[in-house]
Amino acid sequence: MKQEIKPATGRLGVLVVGVGGAVATTMITGTLASRKGLAKPIGSIAQLATMRMENNEEKLIKDIVPLADLNDIVFGGWDIFPDNAYEAAMYAEVLKEKDLKGVKEELEAIKPMPAAFDHSWAKRLNGTHIKKAATRWEMVEQLRQDIRDFKAANNCERIAVLWAASTEIYIPLSDEHKSLAALEKAMKEDNKTVISPSMCYAYAAIAEGAPFIMGAPNLCVDTPAMWEFSKKMNVPISGKDFKSGQTLMKTVLAPMFKTRMLGVNGWFSTNILGNRDGEVLDDPDNFKTKEVSKLSVIDTIFEPEKYPDLYGDVYHKVRINYYPPRKDNKEAWDNIDIFGWMGYPMEIKVNFLCRDSILAAPIALDLVLFSDLALRAGMSGIQTWLSFFCKSPMHDFEHQPEHDLFTQWRMVKQTLRNMIGEKEPDYLA
Repeated sequence: MKQEIKPATGRLGVLVVGVGGAVATTMITGTLASRKGLAKPIGSIAQLATMRMENNEEKLIKDIVPLADLNDIVFGGWDIFPDNAYEAAMYAEVLKEKDLKGVKEELEAIKPMPAAFDHSWAKRLNGTHIKKAATRWEMVEQLRQDIRDFKAANNCERIAVLWAASTEIYIPLSDEHKSLAALEKAMKEDNKTVISPSMCYAYAAIAEGAPFIMGAPNLCVDTPAMWEFSKKMNVPISGKDFKSGQTLMKTVLAPMFKTRMLGVNGWFSTNILGNRDGEVLDDPDNFKTKEVSKLSVIDTIFEPEKYPDLYGDVYHKVRINYYPPRKDNKEAWDNIDIFGWMGYPMEIKVNFLCRDSILAAPIALDLVLFSDLALRAGMSGIQTWLSFFCKSPMHDFEHQPEHDLFTQWRMVKQTLRNMIGEKEPDYLA
């Protein structure tokens, strides 16, 4: 049945946590350049991908559902450093100066608000542009005021909040995360050991009716408390961790092995990365958060309990090494030991020389545009259909996450078809 979708009228404010980071400045620059005709939004599903309709006609997704126009987006956000977006992009060295020059004035106008930051959650970062708050609850209140002020000052009709900051230290789910009442109590009692800065941003966004997107593997919105709150406030939430490089390859290769019924003995993955994210992940406590996110992928795809002969004893190891000379240009190596007919072994080697922020930027933009669409379509809670963009898709306790990239892509199209009352085309017709 066709959903009632409010039109994308007025301005959409996109507030980015870590607005001066490599991913954020790359996304913002590319969006500004695209709307001035200086670049193409390559990698953006929302801008470039097509879908086949029930009558077998191919249409651009942005012509099928009412997405916010790039010209109507206003960028802002928070950062632990005071540099404007142009200065931050120059520092990140992802994009060349000639590509920044065409939108320099717009980038210089994007100045970060002081960030809600706690050094103990990211020990390798030493931010100077930070809020002073007596408790986590006060931190939330300050963030809520920031959202309201930005919305009014920029005449925005809607807001979306995107986490594009660093990975926080690993913490397991605790009692304080299991209900909204328990979460709010912990915030008011200033329980800094279980309430992370990212949870403050998420709570503030949801409280202000803004979709929240988690672009890192932090324990944040993937808790019963946040599910409850997002449902109560009728706000969509999505995440977690942008699926950009090595894990993207895994979600393509692992389904291929499974579809062909080829066995896997081992999968060793290692990376070198030199940007700020790599520096943060050099701390074992922060790497643990990323490791849990990356390790969950192939187990879920392979279903070893169903195929024990093929995947019952896969040795899976993931490593990330901080290597400053590479900056944002990450290099990933995968060694995969597979076996086939009569158990004969084979090997696959993958060497992916990727640009971390170039791959993540369109994902960040798409998650913002689709989350805003979900809000206007009256959708709330976990947006399972946005798993396509995420390394460790959010899910509740009753469901397993879907990691197969092609199944995830079908989920995107099925959700969009449902919004407009369309059925899947008959490909045999």
